[in-house]
Amino acid sequence: MSGTTWRRSGTSGTAAPRLGRHRTTAVLLFPFLLLFTVCTLIPIGYAVYLSLYTEHRSGLGFGGSESVFTGLGNYTHALQDPNFRTGFWTTAQYCLLYIPLMVVLALLLALLLDSALARARRFFQLALFLPHAVPGIIAALVWMYLYTPGISPVIDALHALTGTQADLLGHPLPAIVNIAVWEWTGYNMVIFYAALQAVPREVLEAAVMDGAGPLRIALSVKIPLIRASLTMVGLFTVIGSLQLFTEPMILHGSSSGVISTWTPNMYAYTAAFERNDYGLAAASSVILALAAAILSFVVTRAGRPRGAQPGATRGRRIGAHLGRRSEAAA
Repeated sequence: MSGTTWRRSGTSGTAAPRLGRHRTTAVLLFPFLLLFTVCTLIPIGYAVYLSLYTEHRSGLGFGGSESVFTGLGNYTHALQDPNFRTGFWTTAQYCLLYIPLMVVLALLLALLLDSALARARRFFQLALFLPHAVPGIIAALVWMYLYTPGISPVIDALHALTGTQADLLGHPLPAIVNIAVWEWTGYNMVIFYAALQAVPREVLEAAVMDGAGPLRIALSVKIPLIRASLTMVGLFTVIGSLQLFTEPMILHGSSSGVISTWTPNMYAYTAAFERNDYGLAAASSVILALAAAILSFVVTRAGRPRGAQPGATRGRRIGAHLGRRSEAAA
């Protein structure tokens, strides 16, 4: 009897701290779950609801309007609209230009700052990060000033050197890519630099002792060890690229090549606030969200290493591999 009582009391004593930990976890997660529900889940649900209805106006419009259930009608309308499909093609071109250029440039700058030859690291980190501190609207307005003939000192200087009048807004895609690269390279460089600082120093020292040069260390040791950061930056950049809106919206009034439906986000904005077609705007937004979710899944799967290993173990194996290769070469 006493043994049974002891076992029961021991079990209840173990369950009590576990229950307390669960309660603490629930209390700490509650603010996040509340904000996530209010700011994300409910707006998504409302957008899906709006996408299933359209406004039907009776007579000449004087009799008011009523919401009519259309099911997937708004989705079909959006997908059949050539302006909406062209917006996705424009975004795809933007991603092909912007993402490789920005990621490679940010990674190159981070590797340079992490190298032993770098000087004044803090100054260059701050200088490269400062463009990201400028709000996107302000940055777009500044660059619009630099792109506009007649008032831009850049175009005046090019005219003085070449004798021709450059039209930087005639092809808006490179101009917008340039703004995005200027804004986001420093931000992602900081992420890569922080990841590089976490690379075990003994792995780098082993690679140096084995005869690996700076380029070989960067390509064979550092970059493989920060693959998770590369995947994260790629994921966030893809999602941000699909949401392209601010820069082309600012340049819309100055460039004839940027129309009101230039990107899917601009298409949804035009449908909602210029044509008052909230059902079509909601449907196009849901389609864009689904495209972002699919691309996020693809990027995450592509960035997942095969046979993942802990960073330190993986680094030691890379260092040992470099050592074996240097011994074989000798």
